Amino acid sequence: MKYLSRADELLLLAILKLKENAHGVSLIKEIRKSAGKKLTLGGLWVSLDVLAKKGLVAKHVGDPSPRRGGKGRLYYRLTEEGLEALERVQELNKSLWMGFPKPIRNYR
Repeated sequence: MKYLSRADELLLLAILKLKENAHGVSLIKEIRKSAGKKLTLGGLWVSLDVLAKKGLVAKHVGDPSPRRGGKGRLYYRLTEEGLEALERVQELNKSLWMGFPKPIRNYR
């Protein structure tokens, strides 16, 4: 069974959190806010294309906007496979941390 990379996990979680508002700029802002990571649009597009090829996200073009010169934004949503991948990584993290006290400094 293959797990997600941490970067893929962050991106999928941002898409899940943003729901129908998951587009390039909103994803960059959400990841910066929630994880403190800075992404470029170019890097984001590459990652989103890879996730789409893996079947973890689906994309669609929104309605044209006069502010964008008539172009529609690309929106992303999780597929069933994407949700399952997030559930697997959530279970893995729970399993890995099981038995460690909070705070983990008490483990020493």
